[in-house]
Amino acid sequence: MNANPRPAHPLLCLPTPQRWIEAACRRRDVLLVDHANCEKKAASTALALMFAYAEDLDLTQRLSRLAREELRHYEQVAKLMRTLRVEPQRLAPGRYAEGLRRLVARAEPQREVDLMICGAFIEARSCERFAALAPHIGEPLAGFFAGLHAAEERHYELYLDLAQRAARRAGVDLRPRIEAFARREAELIGEDDPVFRFHSGPPAPSAAET
Repeated sequence: MNANPRPAHPLLCLPTPQRWIEAACRRRDVLLVDHANCEKKAASTALALMFAYAEDLDLTQRLSRLAREELRHYEQVAKLMRTLRVEPQRLAPGRYAEGLRRLVARAEPQREVDLMICGAFIEARSCERFAALAPHIGEPLAGFFAGLHAAEERHYELYLDLAQRAARRAGVDLRPRIEAFARREAELIGEDDPVFRFHSGPPAPSAAET
């Protein structure tokens, strides 16, 4: 594989490490199972935010569309799993999303801003990861991941726009919060990870296969 570093997504400080890509190509089954889980979680997160900020009609409408698209992606991943004879399995969650959410403020209005920033980073990393995988993982996944790239870019832009809007309403500076999330996100992606997941760092030598 080409060892040259790939450019990171504009929001991200660190591109996906090559060791993670190599692990993903070896662990295709775990990658697909966790990808399916990520799509369900993304839809669930959008729904939870719709309930949390139910008075914001624009937010709820936009996140409703996002949730439907995430569920369609889940259905597409599930179909691929059947085609490739990948058996569903229960996977313990990785550290990535929880590591980001620990930065989310508990009190409003900063909490809303942080939740949207968190969503933007998760979607941006998904977008970057699909682009990083596509040249290496082979068909049919290569074409599928390349096709998902544009959708994840829209999702990232949606969350970032919602974060900017919430910050304007609250009169808070968005840049320091984005920088804080960017630093933590880069740590989670760059450090060796005890398990392999769609959003994990490069596997540690003793990393679990599941």
